Amino acid sequence: MASSYSFDIVSEIDLQEVDNAVNQARKEITQRYDFKGITTELDLDQKEKTLTLTTGDDYHLKAAVDILQNKLIKRSIPLKALRYGTPESAAHSAVRQKITLLIGISKEDAKKIVAIIKDTKIRVQTQIMDDQVRVTGKDKDDLQAAMAAVKAADLPFAVQFTNYR
Repeated sequence: MASSYSFDIVSEIDLQEVDNAVNQARKEITQRYDFKGITTELDLDQKEKTLTLTTGDDYHLKAAVDILQNKLIKRSIPLKALRYGTPESAAHSAVRQKITLLIGISKEDAKKIVAIIKDTKIRVQTQIMDDQVRVTGKDKDDLQAAMAAVKAADLPFAVQFTNYR
């Protein structure tokens, strides 16, 4: 009975699903009447993990972001995994907004997760490993309590639980 259990807390998103959502959003934008005659571009840079949205004005920017968010939600991409840049002026009086995809847990965020788990006084060990947090314990119930505590904390970034063993 001396075996221990563990799981990892990660922040990952499926870039293929993001790409699919972007393509669906592009398609909807080209078909929508309110975007007729308005040049709207939605670009995904998988290497930089950014989305760039360029369109005619603030109204169309907001509408395009709404369309994109709906497509991402349908593909199970958590909106907490997105960081919105400030809209800025682009060429020909257009508006541009950069959206960064958050992948991996930063050191500061990992420390917050560790603090949340420690504050519960649950008997588990936490370890920050690169861009994820490993939680280890002797009792499955303790691990589930730690997961519940992290979920309940309503963190400002997306988290998933993986490698449960």
